[in-house]
Amino acid sequence: MHSTLLKRAAYLLRMGLELLVAGGILLGSAAGQTDESEAPAEQAPPAAAVFQNPIPGDRLTFMNEYAGQPAKKLLNDKRFHGLMKTIVPRTVYHYGRDMGLTETVETVIFGSHLPVTVREGRYVTVSGREGPYLDGRGFLWFDIKEGIALGGVYFHPVNGEPTPTLAIFSRQLTQTALSMSQLPLAFAEDESQWAARMHVPVTSPRYFIPDDGKKYVLVHDEDFCDHPVNAPAPPESVCEQLNLEAADADLRAAYFMKQTHNAANATAWMLDGFLPLQARLEVLSEKSCKTAPNRARCRVRVTRQRTQALLAQR
Repeated sequence: MHSTLLKRAAYLLRMGLELLVAGGILLGSAAGQTDESEAPAEQAPPAAAVFQNPIPGDRLTFMNEYAGQPAKKLLNDKRFHGLMKTIVPRTVYHYGRDMGLTETVETVIFGSHLPVTVREGRYVTVSGREGPYLDGRGFLWFDIKEGIALGGVYFHPVNGEPTPTLAIFSRQLTQTALSMSQLPLAFAEDESQWAARMHVPVTSPRYFIPDDGKKYVLVHDEDFCDHPVNAPAPPESVCEQLNLEAADADLRAAYFMKQTHNAANATAWMLDGFLPLQARLEVLSEKSCKTAPNRARCRVRVTRQRTQALLAQR
């Protein structure tokens, strides 16, 4: 009991110190930037993610045979079982309870009657919503030409972490810092279509799990106010709210993963101060942007700066 109390006291002290640091960063980063004309210049887009150990094409082309067929038929193919070892990182994941990530994927996908989709004879998506609890659903995605694969698991955690959540994974990735724009465009397109079909919120907290088996924030760097030149602009109030929700989700995810040391099976048993801290940060953000011409854009900028500061800490 004495040891538990000491741990709790140490945790609360650490959270208090981080709150002071967070407040300083939030207020400091917004100082002198309340005028949108003073916003920092756009930076060059981050480099594309590098995928290791491409899968030989002759191990992937067989999936074309299953186009339009129920996913369970492909999932029961022995050749596909061999691919699973190449795709899924070896780690313990928390889906209602601790289990291997491979077991999690099998739980939410195997037995699926949803059709296998093959686009351009190259991009294969296998999906399912078979999770017996926590609204679990997932997918596996392949680029046959490039020999790369990614997967995703979405569910509503009850362990205290920000919810609902989407975790993207691939053993072919070794990076520990990624944003969505660094993943292949074709993947982003197919993942977006999958999310729409599965009613996955676009601003959910989002993570990725590379080969090291740990979980990191997959940053929302999409601009929901962006649109093609020949397309009508989305309502500003709607798209700016989405940008703010995505920025807030990244900040919550960054705090959660920092406090749980990027464990893929992280739980929030020690995060009693987590939600109050988030509320305090939101208040600081609002105060920082009180005089900004566009308060929503200012808050998005300030929140993203705080998230990047957190992610940069080691």
